[in-house]
Amino acid sequence: MSKIKTAFFCSNCGYESTKWIGKCPSCNQWNTFSEEVIQSGDAKEKTTWEDYPEKKRTNKTIALSDIDFKEEKRIVTSDVELNRVLGGGIVPGSLVLVAGEPGIGKSTLFLQNGLLIKQLKVLYISGEESEQQIKMRADRLKISNDNFYLLTETDTNIIFKEIKKLKPELVIVDSIQTIQSNLIDSSAGTVSQIRECAASFQRFAKETNTPVFLIGHITKDGAIAGPKILEHMVDTVLQFEGDRHYAYRILRTLKNRFGSTSELGIYEMSGAGMRVVTNPSEILIAQREEVLSGSAIAAALEGMRPLLIEVQALVTPSVYGTPQRTVTGFDLRRLQLLLAVLEKRCGFRLGIKDVFINIAGGIRVEDPGIDLALVCAILSSNEDLPIPQSICFAGEVGLTGEIRPVNRVEQRISEAEKLGFEKIIISSYNLKGINVNSYKIKILNASKMEDVFGLIFGSESLQSKLLVA
Repeated sequence: MSKIKTAFFCSNCGYESTKWIGKCPSCNQWNTFSEEVIQSGDAKEKTTWEDYPEKKRTNKTIALSDIDFKEEKRIVTSDVELNRVLGGGIVPGSLVLVAGEPGIGKSTLFLQNGLLIKQLKVLYISGEESEQQIKMRADRLKISNDNFYLLTETDTNIIFKEIKKLKPELVIVDSIQTIQSNLIDSSAGTVSQIRECAASFQRFAKETNTPVFLIGHITKDGAIAGPKILEHMVDTVLQFEGDRHYAYRILRTLKNRFGSTSELGIYEMSGAGMRVVTNPSEILIAQREEVLSGSAIAAALEGMRPLLIEVQALVTPSVYGTPQRTVTGFDLRRLQLLLAVLEKRCGFRLGIKDVFINIAGGIRVEDPGIDLALVCAILSSNEDLPIPQSICFAGEVGLTGEIRPVNRVEQRISEAEKLGFEKIIISSYNLKGINVNSYKIKILNASKMEDVFGLIFGSESLQSKLLVA
């Protein structure tokens, strides 16, 4: 019996060390090393993906000019949201990592998409659920597909043997943290196992030109479980997120070698699976009959998709010693910056008041184009003056109080017009190149915050009441 060999691996970047180290020399993180068995005393038959292909690939040096390139034809699925976040469809030979919280609907989404792709032979590998559990979920989805195959296995040796026999055209692995390679003697889910199993599927995808989806877990901090090198190895990283209190789920692109990284897809969780939300602006604008203060509509942009989002604000006198700043779906530091601009440039005394911000619908927005709507919602709540429901906003607020232009303003205007808004307020610097007469919606412009107040609240007397400085 041979000696058991162990090593220490950094859980953040996968760096290997022969002894425990407090600080990782690769990523400079503290207390991230854990001990794993890399070779046990028992001899095992070691197999890799390279042992299974009938014709092995041979590599040689070649000049870049000698490479014949033709654009790969993407696999377009019936899920328009998945096509969007992948950049136009599934790229053959790509390796896609999908991560999200437990119970958010990752397995349901990709089981549903696997069943809907009827033109390809799909292999669904599950290491978490039994065949009966997956069959029960598939029956609930009410989608039949004779080209869909199921394998409940965690050993890569058996998985690749079955892949060689079946020759699938699309592989879905649920989840990569449960797969175990006999090349590594540590338990499933460890840094070394995740790295080796992902590398095996990467070699399989590239050598056979077969797309592979790896479903992954996340840690309690929200990061993808496993070493950071896992995200570097794959071609695309998708984050599936959402609030458990809402039925809506968001599929967001974090990395994409074949398309934009700013796209997102929106789904609605239902008893019959994930329903594609074709018009997300309708769900992001709260339906109400009474006009209340503290609410403004922003024409935001996520990737190539324009969204009309309701921004809600509540400003109240501070009861405690330190004023509270609470946000949901928005960057807290950005809010503090905008409050400082209102305090310094516009003369509003908000430093002694509590400010609460909420983006309706449970979505998180990073587009600076919603600054103007956020500022107007704060002032509306502060003065208890409602903003007309027929007005929306698209503008970034600078540190000097100016209204800065936003990109793709024509798409924002068209989306607002489609949803029935009568007016949209944009930056004066955005007017260049826009044919105002081609839109039915009235386009108003402003260069400073003071101009916006006059446009929203009307009369000069009301404007002077607001501007206390």
